[in-house]
Formats: sequence, C-alpha cells, structure tokens
Amino acid sequence: MQVSWLQLALVALGGALGSVARFLGSGAVHRLFPGLAFPVGTLAVNVMGSLAIGLLGGLAEGRQFLVPDLRVFLLTGLLGGFTTFSAFAFESLGLGLDGAWTRLVLNVSAQLLLGLGAAWAGYGIGRAL
Repeated sequence: MQVSWLQLALVALGGALGSVARFLGSGAVHRLFPGLAFPVGTLAVNVMGSLAIGLLGGLAEGRQFLVPDLRVFLLTGLLGGFTTFSAFAFESLGLGLDGAWTRLVLNVSAQLLLGLGAAWAGYGIGRAL
C-alpha cells in the first residue's frame, strides 16, 4: 500500500487531537471520582473510543460516507490517538463478524498476554537501569 504525505499529515493531526482529548477526558473522569483506586479514566476513554470507532466503522461500511482520507484522519489518527484499544476492539470485532473465531481468540489473547508481558518486562528493565 502506497502511503501519501497527506495521509501521514492526517494521521499526525488526528493523533495529536486524539491524544489531547484522551488526556483531558481521562483527567475529567478521574476528577469525578477522586480517591478511587481504579483507572476509571482510562477505562472510560477506552469504552468511549471503542463506541466511537464501532459507530464510525459501521456507518462507513454500511453507508459509505467516509472518504479514504477522512477515514484515515478519524479512525487511525483521532481515535488511534484517543485510544489504541478502540482499534484493537474494532479489529477483533471484524474477526468475529467474519466468523474467524480462532483468529479472534488468538488476537485477544496475544494482545492481552504479550502487552502485559511487555509492560512487565519493560518495567523490570527500566527499574534495573
């Protein structure tokens, strides 16, 4: 797949806006529930991002209303910057909708186990340095 400079710019702009929205949104949720010993802000952002990517993805596929550049900006850039969990959720949903149950379970398991394992390993390496 050929990637254009316009697509890179759209992803970068969307990613920046999504990251700012994640920072502000997560912080706002944490302020609503002060002292809660649970990452409720991250959970809220992941759920909102998953809902948004599902809605936009469904509209894009069912109504063909997203031109490719807008899709790159919104789905990859904005929502990718807001939460990569939304991309994981949408890709996993796609595997389920395609009936690819083995790949769905493998994807969910690998993302969870390898992601947590990598975070644990990185944390250990960082502490050792």
